Amino acid sequence: MKASIVDLRYKMPEVLRALSRREKVQILYHGKLKGVIHPAGERGKIKAADHPFFGMFSADQEPIAEIMDRLRGGRHRDL
Repeated sequence: MKASIVDLRYKMPEVLRALSRREKVQILYHGKLKGVIHPAGERGKIKAADHPFFGMFSADQEPIAEIMDRLRGGRHRDL
């Protein structure tokens, strides 16, 4: 469904019915796409494991506590 800003204001029940039908609602402003409302519960296609930084330190054998202690340095030890 496509909806303008005016539709959002005056025809919200229709927009909500479209979302109930699991339709995506495209928001238009002056005829140009400004955003998309997705139905609740719809899962995104991108997962954290797909991100290039996920697991970038998996080869490190040093425990996390030691890494954090080294990164915090002297100011953490002074407390």
